[in-house]
Amino acid sequence: MENFKDEYNKSFINGQWVNGDTGKNYDILNPYDESVITTVQLASLLQLKQAYEIAEDRQKDWAHSSVKNRKEVLRKAAEFLENNREEIIRIANLETGGTLLKVELELNLTIDVLKETFNYIDSIDDIKEVPASIDGKRNKIYRQPLGVISSISPFNFPMNLSMRSIAPALALGNTVVHKADLQVGLTGGSILARAFDYAGLPDGVFQSILTTPDEIGDEMLENPVVQLVAFTGSTGFGKHIGEIAGKNLKRVALELGGNNPFLVLRDADIEKTVDAAIFGKFMHQGQICMCINRIIVHKDLYQQFTEKFVERASRLPYGDQTDPDTVIGPLINKKQAEEVMNIIEKAEKDGGNVALKGKREGNLLTPHVFIDVKNTDDIAQTELFSPVVSLIRADSDDHAIELANDTIYGLTSAIFTSDLEKGEAYGLKIDSGMTHVNDQTVNDAANVPFGGNKQSGLGRFGNPWVIEEFTKLKWISVQEEYREFPF
Repeated sequence: MENFKDEYNKSFINGQWVNGDTGKNYDILNPYDESVITTVQLASLLQLKQAYEIAEDRQKDWAHSSVKNRKEVLRKAAEFLENNREEIIRIANLETGGTLLKVELELNLTIDVLKETFNYIDSIDDIKEVPASIDGKRNKIYRQPLGVISSISPFNFPMNLSMRSIAPALALGNTVVHKADLQVGLTGGSILARAFDYAGLPDGVFQSILTTPDEIGDEMLENPVVQLVAFTGSTGFGKHIGEIAGKNLKRVALELGGNNPFLVLRDADIEKTVDAAIFGKFMHQGQICMCINRIIVHKDLYQQFTEKFVERASRLPYGDQTDPDTVIGPLINKKQAEEVMNIIEKAEKDGGNVALKGKREGNLLTPHVFIDVKNTDDIAQTELFSPVVSLIRADSDDHAIELANDTIYGLTSAIFTSDLEKGEAYGLKIDSGMTHVNDQTVNDAANVPFGGNKQSGLGRFGNPWVIEEFTKLKWISVQEEYREFPF
């Protein structure tokens, strides 16, 4: 992994590390000080189209390879990530702006996703028989790979959110053309390509393209060989993908935005609740689709919770993400920082009550807490993706549920209560794909149905639910006895 950023700052096409042929360069920056980490030559639309031709050509051979062979490739890819842990963490720490705690967690999740494929990789060979109404007939249901998959991943958890689509796709016999957000092209693309290269994955089965949407347009959505588009990112672009995929009858697996509520019920333990809320809001500067967006507190606990939460938030260490003590690092880029400042300024202009005013230093923003927010306020209905949070007062526990559901999103949620049975019952009332009782909203695992409701996405990741996303079913009937026909 020595000199990785200079050797592998390229696209990985047909088993080769190649520079883009657009003649255009892109500087990948450290979000903290905007120093150049490496420079990428952007891949072209023609190179992307060639990658799809190669992926289609190699897919059937990969699909017909043995389960043992596919498992060994995935095992060695996980081995590469584990053996190069220190250097991978260093690269991801610099490139993503995530703290050392965050990038180590992400690497662990990425390895877990690979290892979980061992528990379902042989499902592609399962053959199910169902009863037949015609004498002498046998009905067999086969599971087959879809074919070629487009994978598009975001900047915030690029390694894990890429592998979450790539690993099951490969395990189940598909080929993948992948594009990471170029801001984190090493972490979200090149590190994974290098892992599969090390693992001996046949050329063209996985390909990583380093480029921008301006160069390739909607090719990853429209290319005729693509059978499924796996995307994690904004709801706006997810709708665009859904529109194009629907028009072309392609499948989608979409994990989109969230406006995740954290509910503090009347009987909650305040100290434990504050601990969880601090982590769930400020992990990776709030730049996680699962992060807490709204904290909804029963009126009887509102004042006490607010005081303790604000005090804790005000003391969080911030600064250079390479410092092991840093909790709040930089936002991903200048544009994101400016957009968040615009949200804050508008909320303040609209009369927002600020209990903790953050400060901006370059791309870094310290915690900013609005209190006495109405759930209908713009700031409460906006996915903030930053260390900015809204505190909302609920008149009752039931009212807290109503407020939680009053959003177009439904990704994840959390409830704190001393009555676990009540917490679980209330959790079922929240219209989100996931609810965590006496925990915060940022939870992930490779063996749970991960995904959202409403405008937070379509489909579910995780074993075994992801199998349905990346495979198709085929009915084969075998007439073993002569069948009499009426004419």
